[in-house]
Amino acid sequence: MTENQNATIPVREAHRLDEGKLQAYLAAHMEGIGDDFSLRQFAVGQSNPTYMIATGGREFVLRKKPPGRLLPSAHAVDREYRVMTALGGSDVPVPKTYLLCEDDSVLGTAFFVMDKVPGRVLDDQFAPAFSPTERSAVYGHLLEVLAALHAVDYEAVGLGDFGRPGNYYTRQINRWTKQYIASQTDEIPAMDHLMKWLPENIPVDDMTTLVHGDYRLGNTIVHPTKPRINAVLDWELATLGHPLADLAYCYVACFMGTGEILDLLPGLPDEDAFVGRYCELTDRGGIPDWTFYKVFQLFRLAAIVQGVYKRGLDGISSSAKAVTYGDKCRNRAVAAWQMVTG
Repeated sequence: MTENQNATIPVREAHRLDEGKLQAYLAAHMEGIGDDFSLRQFAVGQSNPTYMIATGGREFVLRKKPPGRLLPSAHAVDREYRVMTALGGSDVPVPKTYLLCEDDSVLGTAFFVMDKVPGRVLDDQFAPAFSPTERSAVYGHLLEVLAALHAVDYEAVGLGDFGRPGNYYTRQINRWTKQYIASQTDEIPAMDHLMKWLPENIPVDDMTTLVHGDYRLGNTIVHPTKPRINAVLDWELATLGHPLADLAYCYVACFMGTGEILDLLPGLPDEDAFVGRYCELTDRGGIPDWTFYKVFQLFRLAAIVQGVYKRGLDGISSSAKAVTYGDKCRNRAVAAWQMVTG
């Protein structure tokens, strides 16, 4: 395990800010801003440029939309700010938020400021430097935090209009089917099968909770010395949805196809233990449609990566690696369809 995901670098040229204007704005709108003021950028891992502010003996984090023309719903720092602020008094650990600025005249795009939470951002979800006991504990706490998130009364914390309750999978399958078709470059029979199978096999469980949308160990800050989650980050995909979408995504993102890793790194939960612990924490008797939830997430990830590949072919991707993603959609779709067919 390395921890360079939490490292900072001098601000990239493309992301430079008017530091004087920023300092003056923050000093006028929040406490703790001193005459000493320095700005650095976090090196990797964010779709939204993220900076560390050091001032007055304290450290804050500023997160903003990137410059340039953006899709209307992309890079939703306002949603991130809103959900973290709403969760501030809950059992879900989040950074303390201070302000949201939607006045583009200040920095060019919207931004918000929050506390810099001490700890480690792991760049390897298997935590290979942890002992087996620590590895087990950090994943146990990751599930405890997820269960706490799904237990939040979203209406009571002011998030009743944060999304559309109900019919989550119907809407999601329709969305990602359209996205895939719009970016399709090759015939992938497994995707065709999935686009037919998924809407015909949506579970009857239609509960609604607050969901994170990208819940995995790499989107958390782990305590500096203990195997516990100090804060959950990257809330831009958060919405009202189905809780098992988060659970299945976390499993697929962290453990899918890694049986040999479980043998090499004791302490990681196997699939039964992972699902079983969440069920204990949420008073579920089990998840009879667990295969559906995994299949959906693989289908969603296949559609996403197909879009990245198509943008790479069109020369408009932000990643030079995008053109190498030709097989990723097919591989995920095949893996998902094999789950269905056995």
